[in-house]
Amino acid sequence: MAEVTTSLSIGQVAERTGLSVHALRFYEHEGLFVNPVRRGPGGRRLYSQDDVDWLTVCIILRASGMPLPALRRYADLVREGAGNAEERLTLLREHEAQVTAQIGRLTECLDLIRFKVGVYEDLLDPGSPTARQCHAPSPSAVNEETPTTSVSF
Repeated sequence: MAEVTTSLSIGQVAERTGLSVHALRFYEHEGLFVNPVRRGPGGRRLYSQDDVDWLTVCIILRASGMPLPALRRYADLVREGAGNAEERLTLLREHEAQVTAQIGRLTECLDLIRFKVGVYEDLLDPGSPTARQCHAPSPSAVNEETPTTSVSF
């Protein structure tokens, strides 16, 4: 049985992926597709389901912060085919380390935000037995002659 290749228009691919038509043209221009984008009568772009699946990978890698040059290199390696799995793995491990570090930084940010939410919830709760300060100087920064003030931010 012959394989049926789905032909999708640029508008259909934009709808399925959430990318704009402009972004799809940009991805093609930047060499991010694994296979060349086919053209139909009149030069209109035609995409396959494999193209949509590849774009999904690209979207996730970009959303995770992978720079375009790294994504382009990854696409080049995939395009080359078998024999470069070690280089693909190295590229993805490097990106994984960057994403892990970013998650760590974001977790620290989230901890602060959650603390601040708790502070303001306590301040707005008239029956709250605790009165946390929004921000207080470190103990080493306060000397006996300087009055302690609560700064709200």
